Amino acid sequence: MSGICAGRVVVVTGAGRGLGRAHALAFAAEGARVVVNDLGVAPDGSPGAGSPAERVVEEIRAAGGEAVAHGGDIATSAGAASLVEAAVRTYGRLDTLVNNAGFLRDRMLVNLDEDDWDAVLRVHLTGHFLPLKHAAAHWRAEAKAGRTPVARIVNTSSGAGLLGSLGQGNYSAAKAGIVGLTLVAAAELRRYGVQVNAIAPAARTRMTERTFAETMAAPDTGFDAMAPENVSPLVVWLGSAASEGVTGRVFETEGGRITVMEGWRPGPAADKGARRTPAEAGETALKLLAASQTPGPVYGA
Repeated sequence: MSGICAGRVVVVTGAGRGLGRAHALAFAAEGARVVVNDLGVAPDGSPGAGSPAERVVEEIRAAGGEAVAHGGDIATSAGAASLVEAAVRTYGRLDTLVNNAGFLRDRMLVNLDEDDWDAVLRVHLTGHFLPLKHAAAHWRAEAKAGRTPVARIVNTSSGAGLLGSLGQGNYSAAKAGIVGLTLVAAAELRRYGVQVNAIAPAARTRMTERTFAETMAAPDTGFDAMAPENVSPLVVWLGSAASEGVTGRVFETEGGRITVMEGWRPGPAADKGARRTPAEAGETALKLLAASQTPGPVYGA
């Protein structure tokens, strides 16, 4: 198949449904051979029925593409390693990793127990770190052997990670952590031919349709702005060789809109050149805040 990803081998985690499925199908339509990872769990991470990864593989093959399913737990080192191994064993190479897997266990902070905190950080944050680590180790070995790759990683953050979201302290913390991980990985892996970026998508998925059912609903006619397929074109481009030179960036994407997020950068500052009293520190802080930009509102506030 032809396309901007022709010949590339792409791994997508959490690709059995929603955004991951849309990404897998879009990569395949652009000529990529796809490893479709999905554990097949329910929206809260509890055991699910059937193999959604296999169903996506069947869709890709029915359209003339190449794909293989992987049902391992990518939040374990063994599962993440086997994901990379599946790509190399099946297709002889790995070019792009899209970290997408996740689930929700929403609670207000005073009702959020430790198990729900740990579970969400494990799947979202550790589930990004471990596939990234194993893919990066593979690409570093390739670069050291004189075969510097044209490798891409696309991580999935969220507006909740950039601004916060009421009732989602665990999810917001994990998604904010993914942004930090993206920035470090982009800086560390550049020398090995690896570019790392993140998206903060808004789309109708199992994770959003319950909380935002009304705003995420498909319209009777016209453009369906919340369709997950709207997010995939940017992901495919970031995962292709065509995105050369783009790394360490975060993009919000929703419907037909793409926004480059500019993140933390120094704002107003004042240097006394000596230690302040608490009262002086407060007076200075208030003056600086008055001259600074107001943060965006927390979702749901």
